[in-house]
Amino acid sequence: NKPMDIEVPQAVLPDTVFEAIVRIPYDMQLKQVLANGKKGALNVGAVLILPERFELAPPDRISPEMKEKIGNLSFQNYRPTKNNILVIGPVPGKRYSEITFPILSLDPASNKDVHFLKNLIYVGRKRGRGQIYPDRNKSNNTVYNATATCVVSKIIRKEKGVVDIIHPGPELLVSKGESIKLDQPLTINPNVGVFGQGWDAEIVLQDPLSVQGLLFFLASIVFAQIFLVLKKK
Repeated sequence: NKPMDIEVPQAVLPDTVFEAIVRIPYDMQLKQVLANGKKGALNVGAVLILPERFELAPPDRISPEMKEKIGNLSFQNYRPTKNNILVIGPVPGKRYSEITFPILSLDPASNKDVHFLKNLIYVGRKRGRGQIYPDRNKSNNTVYNATATCVVSKIIRKEKGVVDIIHPGPELLVSKGESIKLDQPLTINPNVGVFGQGWDAEIVLQDPLSVQGLLFFLASIVFAQIFLVLKKK
């Protein structure tokens, strides 16, 4: 279970587009159970929580080089009112184990309540299919348990690989004639994915005037040293 990684600039200027690179490494040899019961490659996804008023960069602000890194990915806001929470996935893991988010930093000049501060960026990853559907029914990427204490009298498989009660994919742990208990696992757990692990990174919204002041200060030191050298000569 390899850790996730996020890479962002240490500091950015206001109203600037920058990259937030999320890496979701995993063993490429792993196979997950697909909806049809067969084994296939894993998919991945991520959620990025930006500081307030940071948002997805508009297409006309994204450079050609950044567009090439993004590829055919389509990012979405978690909610229409939450432009700072971005979601992506599921997408093929082999192609997109590294995801580049194009981010637009906020402009304090447009809001007096915003200040130049250090901000946190949070990220969560998703790898593999879910184990429960939104309607709370189990997918075939999970463990099936016994609904009663009993003896297995028969295991029936319908045509086209569809399993009665148990969806195609998980391997059975029980056999005909075996006594089982309530909630005893009937199948192995085929899930090789992970969801909800989070990391964070820091980014500083840099005041351009501070940068200019620092450059002026450094330049004055250099000129002062040059003046002293010339004076000694």
